[in-house]
Order: sequence, then structure tokens, then C-alpha cells
Amino acid sequence: MARRTTKRTTKKRATRKTAARRTRRAPKTLNDLFLETLRDIYFAENKIIKTLPKMSKAAHSKDLAAAFNKHLRETQGQVKRLDQIFKMLGKPARGKPCEAINGITDEGAEIMREFKNAPALDAGLLAAAQAVEHYEISRYGTLRTWAEELGMQDAATLLQATLDEEESTDRALTELATSVINLEAEGHYRAAA
Repeated sequence: MARRTTKRTTKKRATRKTAARRTRRAPKTLNDLFLETLRDIYFAENKIIKTLPKMSKAAHSKDLAAAFNKHLRETQGQVKRLDQIFKMLGKPARGKPCEAINGITDEGAEIMREFKNAPALDAGLLAAAQAVEHYEISRYGTLRTWAEELGMQDAATLLQATLDEEESTDRALTELATSVINLEAEGHYRAAA
């Protein structure tokens, strides 16, 4: 019986110590959240840099391939802006794994496998690219707003420049989808019917 009591007592002490350590930590602030989200988008942008050449190569449409290549160059510039922001914060530029972008890029890879040589491939690639754009627009809009609220005007300006590029890319992809890509995929469907 004595052994059981000792084990319970030891376990209670360990639990109290862990709880005490948790309460000693300073509460996380908007500044902490800003940095974590910055690391998230840094990882995402670097993942996108690896993914865009594959999408460009898979695309049937020269216009779509060119759009992917243009966005690749923009993304490389966006990473340089993020590097500048990390430098402003006095923090190392490093990413934090982002499950959201991993999921979106995995879906794009699945489309490339399942629709390889299919008429709808480009429509699927474009849809995957827009999912990435919408994720980036959400992140950059949030980061810009937080930077403004935290008094980081230089960071906010850099984030706004990237947000403008992401929104422009999204509009260009929508135009390409509605004027060419989706019609071609649909036309192949009608011709086959």
C-alpha cells in the first residue's frame, strides 16, 4: 500500500511543477504571433519556389507556364522582402513547417499525377495555383495589419508590396482561367461528347 501512495504523491508533485512552469512563462503576445506567422509564410514561399517549376513544366498552355514562371520570379523577390523583415526584427530568417501549404501543394501534385496529359490538366493546375494565392493573400493581409498595429511601418510597407503582387497574380490567373484555360478544358469535353 505504501508504494501506491508514494507513486501518487510523486506524480502529483510532478504535475504541480509542470503547472508552475507554465504559469511562469510570459503570455504570448501579438509580437510572438507575428513572428510565428512570418516563419509560416517564409516556409510557404520557399515551398512554392520548389513547386512552381514543376507546375510550369506540367502545363500544356504556354501562357499558363509563363504565368507560373513570372510568379516564380516574384516569389523569389518576396522571400528577399521576408529576409529584410527578419533582419529588422533581429531574428534569423527561418521557416516553420506549414501544414496548410503542404496540403495545398500536395493537392497540386495529385492533380499533376491524375490529370497528366488530360485536357483538364491546365484547369486543375490553375485552380491549385489560385488556392496558393488565396492562402498567401490571407497571410500577407494579416501580417501587414499586425505590422501596422505593432508600429512596424517599414515591415508593413514590404508586406503590402507582396500583398499587391499576390492580388495581381490572382487576378491574372482568373483572367487566364476564364478567357482560355477553362474554355479549352470544356471544349475538349464537348468535342469528346
